[in-house]
Amino acid sequence: MRALGLDVGSKTIGVAVSDELGLCAHGLKTLRRQGMKRDVAAVLEIVQERAVETLVVGLPYDLEGKVGPRAERVLAFVAELRAAAAPPIETWDERFSTALAERVLLEADLSRRRRKAVIDRAAAAVILQGWLDHRSRGSGTSG
Repeated sequence: MRALGLDVGSKTIGVAVSDELGLCAHGLKTLRRQGMKRDVAAVLEIVQERAVETLVVGLPYDLEGKVGPRAERVLAFVAELRAAAAPPIETWDERFSTALAERVLLEADLSRRRRKAVIDRAAAAVILQGWLDHRSRGSGTSG
């Protein structure tokens, strides 16, 4: 079961993909935002290329766990994906995913310039790996 993880930001979308067994996530690429229709088309192109069966989209709840303006923008993107006949989509609580990805990249001793280039796809990998781990424990599918 191949899954695609997305870290949707205002300027970029980090993309990660799972292995075919649905065990490990790795960063794939970072897409520059180019408007809703183009962004949806770019994601659906990856879905088709990689034979993705599930999309996992990070949902940036606020610190209290509520849906704020950032999460509303991501939910609008999710709605557009669904309208475009994307595969099943699940949202996953992405709070602190970018901070965790930053920590991992710092521990890997990447330069600031290199971290900036890969942080979005690394955050997408953190989101997707959290979802994969949760799924493998048999705890359901919501984050």
